[in-house]
Amino acid sequence: MTTTNEDTRSVVLSVLTTIAPEVEPDDIRDDVLLRDQVDLDSMDWLSFLRGIHRRLHVDIPESDYASLRTLADVVGYVEKNASA
Repeated sequence: MTTTNEDTRSVVLSVLTTIAPEVEPDDIRDDVLLRDQVDLDSMDWLSFLRGIHRRLHVDIPESDYASLRTLADVVGYVEKNASA
């Protein structure tokens, strides 16, 4: 099954709103630092990345955490590393 960028984005936002229920997905901009838009502490951020791993089956090694700064970064990373 091929997922589109929009599908991936929806799932990533779904994981985010599970971690931070106060977040309004329509307000999240793709190109703005995610942690500036959403008040996530380090533990919430790790929970978010683990949630992406669980929902989308994408391994995210700790060495890649720093590169995942915006919603576009996360969606692109998931699409590039998703197991077919």
